[in-house]
Amino acid sequence: MKQQTSPRYFLARTSLLLFFLIGFSQFTFAQEKYTINGYVKDAKDGETLIGATVYAKELNTGATTNVYGFYSLSLPEGTYTILYRYVGYKEVEKKITLNANQKIDIELALGAGELEEVVISGDRDEDENVKSIEMSVNKVDITTIKKMPALLGEVDVIRSIQLLPGVSTVGEGATGFNVRGGGVGQNLVLLDEAPVFNSSHLFGFFSVFNPDAVKDVKLIKGGIPAQYGGRLSSILDVRMKEGNTKNFSAEGGIGAIFSRLTLSNPINNGKGSFVVAGRRSYADILAKPFLTDDLKGSKFYFYDLSAKVNYRFNDKNQVFLSGYFGRDVFDASSIGFLSNWGNVTGTLRWNHLFNDRLFSNTTAYLSDYNYELGFGEDAQDRFDWTSAISTYSLKEDLTYYLNPKNIITFGGQATVYDFEPGNALGVSAGQSTDISLPNKRAMEFAVYAGNEEVLSPKLSLQYGLRWSLFNYVGDGTAYEFGEPENIGETKPLASSKEYDSWESIQTYNNFEPRLSIKYEVSSTASIKASYNRMAQYIHLISNTTASTPLDVWTPSTNNIKPQLADQVALGVFKNFKDNMYETSVEVYYKDIQNHIDYVDGADLLLNPFLEGDLLSGDGRAYGAEFFVKKTRGKFNGWLSYTLARTERRVNGINNNEWYAARFDQTHNFNAVLFYDINERWSVSSNFALTSGTPANFPTTRYEVAGVVVPHNPNNARNNVRIPAYHRLDLSVQLQGKKKEGKKKEDYWVFSIYNVYNRRNPFSIYFEQLSDTRTPVGMAPTTQATRLAIFGSIIPSVSYNFKF
Repeated sequence: MKQQTSPRYFLARTSLLLFFLIGFSQFTFAQEKYTINGYVKDAKDGETLIGATVYAKELNTGATTNVYGFYSLSLPEGTYTILYRYVGYKEVEKKITLNANQKIDIELALGAGELEEVVISGDRDEDENVKSIEMSVNKVDITTIKKMPALLGEVDVIRSIQLLPGVSTVGEGATGFNVRGGGVGQNLVLLDEAPVFNSSHLFGFFSVFNPDAVKDVKLIKGGIPAQYGGRLSSILDVRMKEGNTKNFSAEGGIGAIFSRLTLSNPINNGKGSFVVAGRRSYADILAKPFLTDDLKGSKFYFYDLSAKVNYRFNDKNQVFLSGYFGRDVFDASSIGFLSNWGNVTGTLRWNHLFNDRLFSNTTAYLSDYNYELGFGEDAQDRFDWTSAISTYSLKEDLTYYLNPKNIITFGGQATVYDFEPGNALGVSAGQSTDISLPNKRAMEFAVYAGNEEVLSPKLSLQYGLRWSLFNYVGDGTAYEFGEPENIGETKPLASSKEYDSWESIQTYNNFEPRLSIKYEVSSTASIKASYNRMAQYIHLISNTTASTPLDVWTPSTNNIKPQLADQVALGVFKNFKDNMYETSVEVYYKDIQNHIDYVDGADLLLNPFLEGDLLSGDGRAYGAEFFVKKTRGKFNGWLSYTLARTERRVNGINNNEWYAARFDQTHNFNAVLFYDINERWSVSSNFALTSGTPANFPTTRYEVAGVVVPHNPNNARNNVRIPAYHRLDLSVQLQGKKKEGKKKEDYWVFSIYNVYNRRNPFSIYFEQLSDTRTPVGMAPTTQATRLAIFGSIIPSVSYNFKF
């Protein structure tokens, strides 16, 4: 049944709520004492520091900087010793007499001997994992990412997070990542707040994030705050650097597969800055001498460009404009093949201080993902297909620092989606056939409010509520489907109805409560628990082993309900030896409703009646995550182990019984280790060991005219597992010689991927041998074939510089 809540009604309610909250904050502000606020920055380049600690020694209370480096701390009148801290930086101690509101900006310098020390977790204070209310959150400092061994010597954000507990992938060459039993399309990947719908270059071997342009990486797996929504499983929040406000700087590298260059410079004496980062692969250039004549003109490469500019008009107003443009190109037109895909994002943000305690961030963004596929050597016989998804959004996020014990967040967001499922034109003997599908449109609105509250020195809460509304709109045709003869088969078309432009077809809305609790057992140990409900209104349609560039996104419709997930988690966090060792154990359970699956033989591409081939069911994921981390010293790193299960149940599949999801991995162990030999030489290693993922194997076969037809008579889904995956990578870094007054920093990276030459299976498939003659009366011969993406050692070397 169609719900009658309209976008206009929703926006009216949102506006009233925001007006009330802002008015309340202004009233409360008048009742409070005095406030110190400002920004904490890096003394070297002026970059703001996310999560720096501001601590009032006398009152044993403090605050942390937000994602823009801003802090606000309200205290009674008096004289205080304020400590400013950030891991790897020298502490600043400042004595202040607070008898009026004060603005204090602080710059922190790198600590002596800390420049080369690996910051393992990105936690901003040494006991942050115990004292913070956050759980199921991993932060990896970009310095750490750059020291990890990597494929072809090129460090990568996505590959680095795959070594964290609760995160997995179905194999090398698989686009995206899986978090706590969620599909690739159930992760919200953000680049400066704009969603990225395909985060990979080169079919998953590299991510779209240029590490030289990345400032902060944060993965949220559970206890998700109320300001986030739209996906079921995780939030990967990637923030770009803002640029050097002190001096001109440049950094880059020359590697085996691509080169990169990043430039940054101040604007107007440090009131602003800009940063521009570019990469381009050159595999096509290196391979040209080895190509056959018909492939000499082929192009296969990827490139991306990231840019950001910011400007501070005064103490209360600052603007940021950032963008990303990247593309993969596979052009073999000489043999009739063309494929390319890419992302475009743009984000405009305005930071405004209403007063010393009310911080506002207004964001407008656009994001577009599109791809093109073409076959044919001439205009008389060819096939061309394009598809895209575009989003446009405006949102307002406000933070009110009520007092050191309450930080209130609230805001709202409006988003417009434009889905282009497929524009396709086929030409045969000069005759054109247009098999394009009409575009689909939708609108999504959300409003939220939350509070992080300290109830006592030991007990803290973070609670909030998000309300989301989704409206699937015209113009276009909406279909109604009947019930199939047998469960699990394609639904028959029952009726259709035409809708005008922006006319409402189907509306959904959901309340999404969030709650996190932290109890400090001691100064070095705490227990945390969380619950969150997430609603996802757009869906990635793919029945392949892993996501591909040609997958299609579709909205919730009158036939496709939004997916819902409820997750609970419980964790114990403990530090040892003055916070040198951090340990944690988390258990979780996730329940998923309206999970999408497909009938056997579903036609997912260019099918106007796609919704008739979709099935809806339930999912569940549960497990335990163990994490041990050494944060300081010449030898450091982390060990992670995840014991988990991910299952689905859909009527019409696997005899209506639970079955393992394609990306289910029972065991997942990772070891990431670093050792600084001396000031110039350091080594690092990654080791990964995971259970084999499930696969569909036939249990019997029958023959028709000498052709073997595999068969699975009991309809079991994912009935076997491929062999386990394991791999060791090694890397050595050599720093350039340091000289007095030398501004340039450079280093070499020598790495080996897949050290012991493991042929890890990506999949196993069966085929009938065609080169053998089957004697009369004998059964045809078949074989199982293991497909390995990388089956050999891959050495590499790269040169990197910064000045």
